[in-house]
Amino acid sequence: MLNVCLFEPEIPQNTGNIARTCAATGASLHLVHPLGFSISEKAVRHAGLDYWKDVKIIEYQNVDDFLNQHKEDKNLFFFSTKAQKCYSDIDYASLEGEIYLIFGKESRGIEEDILFKHKDNSVRIPMIGETRSLNLSNSVAIAVYEVLRQQGFTSFTTTGNLRKYSWEDAI
Repeated sequence: MLNVCLFEPEIPQNTGNIARTCAATGASLHLVHPLGFSISEKAVRHAGLDYWKDVKIIEYQNVDDFLNQHKEDKNLFFFSTKAQKCYSDIDYASLEGEIYLIFGKESRGIEEDILFKHKDNSVRIPMIGETRSLNLSNSVAIAVYEVLRQQGFTSFTTTGNLRKYSWEDAI
């Protein structure tokens, strides 16, 4: 099972986009408080997040709460521009059990003491030069689809259909 975890997300649009990615891929979304916005039913409905009901959401009081609840889990991957290892170097297909892709808040990322304690599971998405970072929702989508690609997109629809034409009739 694939899990996306956001430590203290600040921007509701990013979390909304990430929730949509989770809905499209069957990933669970773990939200670690404090959040920079409300996820009440009224707020979600007002934002037009009609897919929110299709996402399994687990909430935690704070980062320590999440880390304590998952201290026995081995497949925790902390995404940071400060990490030394590339995210695509992990062999996700060979992992057993739950996989957690963990991302920090938009303004500061994941605290360095956490990265230092999890050196072997801290990973980065490569970028040119000293680019500060990618958008959080883009980073999550990159990571989620890398795991799914390595796992062979099992049970995913991988072909599409035209509405006006048939692919069989194409020259």
